[in-house]
Amino acid sequence: MSVAIVTGSGGLIGSETVRSLCDKGFEVAGIDNDMRRTFFGAEASTSWNQHDLEKNYPNNYKHHNLDIRDQSGIFSIFEKYGTAIELVVHTAAQPSHDWAVKEPFTDFTVNANGTLTMLEATRKYCPNAVFIFTSTNKVYGDTPNTLPLVELETRWEIDPAHPFYQGIDESMSIDTSLHSLFGASKVAADVMVQEYGRYFGMRTVCFRGGCLTGPNHSGTALHGFLSYLMKCVYLNKPYTIYGYKGKQVRDNIHSADLVAAFFEFYKAPPAGGMPGGEVYNMGGSRFSNCSMLEAIQLCQEITGKELSYTYTETNRIGDHIWYISDISKFQKHYPQWQQKYNVRQLLEDIYVKNAERWLATEKAV
Repeated sequence: MSVAIVTGSGGLIGSETVRSLCDKGFEVAGIDNDMRRTFFGAEASTSWNQHDLEKNYPNNYKHHNLDIRDQSGIFSIFEKYGTAIELVVHTAAQPSHDWAVKEPFTDFTVNANGTLTMLEATRKYCPNAVFIFTSTNKVYGDTPNTLPLVELETRWEIDPAHPFYQGIDESMSIDTSLHSLFGASKVAADVMVQEYGRYFGMRTVCFRGGCLTGPNHSGTALHGFLSYLMKCVYLNKPYTIYGYKGKQVRDNIHSADLVAAFFEFYKAPPAGGMPGGEVYNMGGSRFSNCSMLEAIQLCQEITGKELSYTYTETNRIGDHIWYISDISKFQKHYPQWQQKYNVRQLLEDIYVKNAERWLATEKAV
């Protein structure tokens, strides 16, 4: 049986990856210590996902309650499985702009040092394994905000004549911009993943995600835009929009679509002619994107409820006004992969699969 290591296995992308790989017959070692609860409180806990995985995949899934910064602990797991490990999917992270400011050392050590620990464990015990890293579009800092934008009724949009109209590609510079501390720690991890691919010839890849979301997301105010928004609409909770008139645009990709892209890379790495260290921008693209105001409208239509929200002029530091991913590089390398979920379908999936759980959790508080 092929072995895969998945960090952040209780989170959005991690749990989606575990389910997909277990269904394909992999033996999966999941690493997750529910730090999302530490970062954002009880409502963001991933324990429900962990329990679901252990219940549904008792023969394929083994959970390890471990911090990715624990080098000896991580190394012991890798040593146990050794070269049987064919795939490492590293999704564990501190994911919030705002939280990073509270504890910069924690943010950096989780995102940068934790990634280094995973890379070294892979190099030492299973150097031929495919190493997939969930990076972020925040590595580009606020450079996207320098693009020529046009204000429309419900969104900001880029000038149709601009080369990035179909989306921002991997040629955008990551230098001389304001990243937020979170963005900076992810840059460090991103570059290290690339370096291990190029320097050591390992089969590494960075997927620089736009907004990653789906029904497995434990959304909260500081992280998990669409999941948390839908939850607020359904439960009549107050919501705050930060800056840009609520017209800021994000592309949103369903976790299942992203994990399907992971698996295409795993089957044929690397496809771009590089020895390793490939980079792909990955998000909803022009196929699946919305502004904050448009997302609110969709959530209200799906639930039949109205959102109570307030607006503050102050935007989050380093936040993007408009960001849509150009995913054509990945599509060129892996033409068999296709997105299945647009924004409405994505939001409907979040709602249908979480409404009952949200309500039960709310009543239990």
